Amino acid sequence: MAMDSSDLAMACAKAADEIQAENIRVWDMRGVSNLTDFMVVCSGSSMPHLRAVLRDVAGLVEEWHGVKPVHTEGKADTRWVVLDYIDVMVHVMHVELRDFYGLEELWADAKEVVWKA
Repeated sequence: MAMDSSDLAMACAKAADEIQAENIRVWDMRGVSNLTDFMVVCSGSSMPHLRAVLRDVAGLVEEWHGVKPVHTEGKADTRWVVLDYIDVMVHVMHVELRDFYGLEELWADAKEVVWKA
């Protein structure tokens, strides 16, 4: 049975938290964007940290739920990588790039989802 997009977004956020990604936020994009249902954004503060976040989000979600990203755009060296699960897009960004591009402001109409108790 396919995994619900909301559950997949929560799994991605939890995996990012496991590797201590920074400022993890999840938005419900349904009704706001026709690209994806949920967007997860998190940050890393260094190149090794970005690589670890990417490795562990993809690896843990596959281990826990058997789901792999359909596509990955970018590399850690570019300081912004998107893991595309179709219904969930995970943006892993260096802190400086995240501040510069301001995805939170770009998608201000989306509802933020509380993912952590």
